[in-house]
Amino acid sequence: MKKSIEILSKYWGFDSFRPMQEEIVDDAINGHDVLALLPTGGGKSICFQVPGLAREGITIVVSPLIALMQDQVLNLEKAGIRAKAITSGMSYRDIDITLDNARFGGLDFLYTSPERLQTTLFIERFKRMQVGLIVVDEAHCISEWGHDFRPAFISISDLREIHPEVPFLALTATANEKVRADIIEKLKLHKPQIHEASFERKNLTYSVYKSENKIQNIIDYCKKTDEVGIVYCQTRKSVKDVAKVLIANGINCGVYHGGMNAEERSQMLNFWLSERIKIIVATNAFGMGIDKPNVRFVLHYEIPASPEAYFQEAGRGGRDGKESIAIAYYAPNDGNNLLEQVEKKYPEKEAVMHCYRAICNHLKIAIGSGKDESYPIDLKYVCKQFNLEYTVLYNSLKLLESNGNILLSEGFYHPTKIKFTVENRDLYNFQISHEKYYPITSILTRSYSGVFDTYQAIHEFEICKRLKISEQEFKKQIDEIQKFGILDVNWRSNLPSITFLIERLADPDFSLKPEIYHDRKITAIDKANYMLLFCEGEKCRAQLLIGYFGQQTNECGKCDACQTRYKNKNLNEKELIEFLQKPTNIQEVKSYFRSDEDELNSMLRKLVKEERVRYENGNYSAEE
Repeated sequence: MKKSIEILSKYWGFDSFRPMQEEIVDDAINGHDVLALLPTGGGKSICFQVPGLAREGITIVVSPLIALMQDQVLNLEKAGIRAKAITSGMSYRDIDITLDNARFGGLDFLYTSPERLQTTLFIERFKRMQVGLIVVDEAHCISEWGHDFRPAFISISDLREIHPEVPFLALTATANEKVRADIIEKLKLHKPQIHEASFERKNLTYSVYKSENKIQNIIDYCKKTDEVGIVYCQTRKSVKDVAKVLIANGINCGVYHGGMNAEERSQMLNFWLSERIKIIVATNAFGMGIDKPNVRFVLHYEIPASPEAYFQEAGRGGRDGKESIAIAYYAPNDGNNLLEQVEKKYPEKEAVMHCYRAICNHLKIAIGSGKDESYPIDLKYVCKQFNLEYTVLYNSLKLLESNGNILLSEGFYHPTKIKFTVENRDLYNFQISHEKYYPITSILTRSYSGVFDTYQAIHEFEICKRLKISEQEFKKQIDEIQKFGILDVNWRSNLPSITFLIERLADPDFSLKPEIYHDRKITAIDKANYMLLFCEGEKCRAQLLIGYFGQQTNECGKCDACQTRYKNKNLNEKELIEFLQKPTNIQEVKSYFRSDEDELNSMLRKLVKEERVRYENGNYSAEE
C-alpha cells in the first residue's frame, strides 16, 4: 500500500482519495511546488495534511482564517496528530513556548497567520526548525486582484530564502487566471505542478429569480420543503429581520452571524448539523470549514459583492453529489444597492485617517510604538466614544489591514489560558507565605497537570463552583497572583482584536497606498458589475459563473435562463446531436429540451442504432 493511502486510512479512515487529491498529495510528498485549485467542498485540508505527515519535519500552514485554524487544530488533535496554532489571542510567552515545541520536534503541524511570519521571534525559531512542507491556504489572498488581499501574504516567499529546499503547496478555491499568475509569481513557486479541478457542479443548479417581494419568496420556498438549507444575507441586521419573519410564519430556523458569542454560535451550528433545525439564516461567517454534505438548497436574500463570494456560498449546497439548487433573489433596486455598498467599503481617506487616530488614542498607543502588540477592542464602544459610524470604522479598519498597518481579527472565542511561570518548589514557597491563594493555586495544579509547561485552557465556571467563589473573585485573585510573577494568564474573549504590524505613524507620515485604495476600489466595482451581469444577463448562469474563473462549460439546461430560453424548444435530431457534444445523462437532456419522455427516448434509441450517438457509462454523446 502506498504511504499516502496508509496515512489516509490510519488517521481519517478512508481507503481512497477524492478526485485529484491523490495527484496533489503525491506531488507534494515528492518535493514539488504545487498550486491546487479546488472548489468549495473539494477536500483541501486532506491535500496538505497527508503529505505533511508523510514528509520529514514539521509542516507550517499559513492561513488568514483564525476560526478555521482552530477547527483544524482541534480535529488533528482528536486524531492523535500533534498540532498547534499561533493566534492573536496568545501572549508572547505562549507563542514562545509553542515555537520552541515546533523547533524541537514536538509538533507535526504549526498553523499561523502570515503576519506572524514577519516577527523576529518567528523567524529566528524557523531558522532552526526541520521543516518538511510549507502550506499556503487561501492563497488568493496574496494577489491584489484577489477578493481577500492580505499584504502580509507577500512576505511568505521570504521563508524560501531560509529553507530553499522545502516545497510549497498553495491552495485556493477561488482564483481567476490573473490571480493564479499572481500566486505563482509572488510565492516564487519553482516549476509548480498545477492541479485545477473543474469548477463545474453538475448536481448544483444556479438560478436567479427576479422578485418584488424576496422575503415572501423565501417563505414560500421554505414552507414547501423539509430539506436542509441555508439562507444567506449580507448583514447581521438582514439575518435577524429574515429569521424573525420566517419564525413568525411557522418556519423553524436558526441564525448565525459574527455578533453572536462563541457559545451561541456553537449551539446553533450543532442544532443545524444534527438537524434539530434544518434551515439556518446566516451571514458569510457561516460555512467556512463546515462539511455538511446534504445541503439541498442555498438561498440568497441579498447577492454577494463578488463572484468568488457567491461561488463559495452557493457551493455549500450538494456536496454529496445529489441534486441541489442555489437561488439568488433579485429585486429591482438590488443592483444600485450593491454598488452603493461597494462604495461604502472605501471611505474617504480623511475618514480612514480619523479612524486610525481614534483607535490609537482609544488604546493609548503613542506615536512610534505599538508594533507587534495585540489588543482586544470593542468597536461599538469606540464608535460611541469618538462619534463614529460603525460601518465607516469597520471598513476603515479593513483598509488599514490591506494597507499593512494592522491585522484585524474578527470576534472569535478563545478560552482563558493559564501557565505557572515558576517551578513547583517556588510555588510551594509562595503558597506558604500567601495562604490566601493556596486554594486557587492548588486546584489549578491538581486539575491541569501540564500547567507548568504549557498554557492550559481552563474552565472558570467549574473552578469557581468547586471553590465556592464568584467569577469576579476568581479573576481578582488570579490578577493579584499574576502581579507576584507566579503565573501568566490570557483571559477569555469574544471581542475582535487588533494587532499593530508597524508602529503608530504620525499624521504627516500616514498614507494609503494607491494600489490599496484606488486600484482595489476599481477591482471591487468590476466584481460587483460582474455579479449584476450574472443576475441580469440572459446567458446560462453556470456558464457565467464558471466562465469568470477562466473555464468553459456547456449550458446547464436547468437554470432559470436556460429554462426560459428552451421552454418552447421543439425536439429535433440536429439540435439533440449538437447538445450531446460532450457526455450527458438523460436527466440533463430532459431538463434541456422539456420534451415528451417517450419521444425523447425513441429519438435517442434511433440515433444510437444509427451510430450517430454513443451510449456509455450512463451517458449519451455524439459520435465524432
